[in-house]
Amino acid sequence: MSDRTDDARPLPRYGQYASPEEQRERMGVPERQDAQPPVAPTASPGPAETAPLVAGPSRGRLFDRAATVALLVYGLFNVVQSIPILLDATRMLQLMGVDVELSDPAASRAWGVAAVVLLALGWVATALLAWRSLRRGRLSFWVPVVGGIVFNLLASVVVVIPLLGDPAVVEGILQLQDSLGS
Repeated sequence: MSDRTDDARPLPRYGQYASPEEQRERMGVPERQDAQPPVAPTASPGPAETAPLVAGPSRGRLFDRAATVALLVYGLFNVVQSIPILLDATRMLQLMGVDVELSDPAASRAWGVAAVVLLALGWVATALLAWRSLRRGRLSFWVPVVGGIVFNLLASVVVVIPLLGDPAVVEGILQLQDSLGS
């Protein structure tokens, strides 16, 4: 590097500026013979003369957004459709082919309400996470899939464990198993 102090540039705090020739020499790059002299910058066109370049979402990102929104809508439809079934355990058991009288229908309704609340809060949490992921430009279709699996499994556990504690339900399931097995 040179010891130039008469340059128009201020001296740096942590060393001196290297000229382009000195930089090429240190990098071991030979000087180009066909190098053209630098061209003075031309006046740039005014704001009225330029059109801003607006990049829209790529085709893959557009598909991801559509898939994410479609999965969220499907999840919301499933949450709404499951409300009457979860609130009426007798109807749910009849749909499964188990025809029994519950020992404590009021308790099963309370567990059904808990499952509905869990599903609704799970859908809201999944929608918020998917929205955040979409806003950050990340791949997001998997968020509703994972949210649907996790919260449906949790809601199923909330409903099934108390039902399996009812001896009449267990007896009805065993009878159904015997009738299907023979």
